Amino acid sequence: MPKKISKSLIKLILPIIYKILLKFKLNRRVINYLSDRSYKSNDEYNFVGLISDLLKNEKIIALDVGAQGGFNSDNFFSSSYNRFFENILVEPIKSEAKKLEYNKFILNKGLWSKNEIKRLYILENRLGSSSMYEPNQECFDLHNLKEKEYDNFKITRIEEIECDTLSNQMDKLEISKLDYLKIDTQGAELEILKGIGLYRPLLIKIEAHFFSMYKNVPSWDKLVSFLHELNYSLIDLKGIGSHNTRIPAEADMIFIPNFNNKIGKKLILDNRDKFISLMLIFGQLKILQVILKRFKIEFKELEKLEDNYFN
Repeated sequence: MPKKISKSLIKLILPIIYKILLKFKLNRRVINYLSDRSYKSNDEYNFVGLISDLLKNEKIIALDVGAQGGFNSDNFFSSSYNRFFENILVEPIKSEAKKLEYNKFILNKGLWSKNEIKRLYILENRLGSSSMYEPNQECFDLHNLKEKEYDNFKITRIEEIECDTLSNQMDKLEISKLDYLKIDTQGAELEILKGIGLYRPLLIKIEAHFFSMYKNVPSWDKLVSFLHELNYSLIDLKGIGSHNTRIPAEADMIFIPNFNNKIGKKLILDNRDKFISLMLIFGQLKILQVILKRFKIEFKELEKLEDNYFN
């Protein structure tokens, strides 16, 4: 009863608070802050022990394409889970790849839809925004960039980069199975996915551009459609950066095998423990509980957990 009363009071108070925030022009800042905190709300859970029991000594095989700064450098999930991954890092810029030499697998080349030489446009003032596509200054205004920031997106040099397909490179490393794929390549995501071959990761995190600041980047819907054709379902979307539209200009998207059909179900069941571990690492509790219930998998430790994102 007290919980119901509290919720009722909040419903009465919130409209008043909103009007005050609106008056002081703070509504979006507060909403954005709360939205970001809500997105990370499941971080209060520590699943290290549970995942250790699931995986035993097995590692989650991860391919990080655009690995500048190292694996999970954006702290998308808690670094306490990094120990569970065997990482393959792809970084085409030599100076940045050198910084990652402490890792077991480093690919100092580009990935693309076929084996060819591509131009990489280097932005030394903002190295993480270097791309196979040229920046398009005419689109900067949608990204809420001030004119004094434009210099950060000036091409300082162009490098010829040897590119290969994801599938070919994994074969050369004798990696038979990928569990987690992350692609953050400033517009090249679709071309890289076209080279995936028969590899079917259990979770894919990919950057999509709704309003790209680069020239000739394929439309975001082609990216989503391609993954749909590969039998993946979009389960999460988180906006990236400042923008001047009512949707994010860019977003991190999370895809998992389509659990609504036999092919996706088989992929999940054949790799059940790794799939559960990845979903826990990414805080995807509610959808995981739904999938386990559908597949009639009993997991007492998870059944009692509440997904704080939906509170």
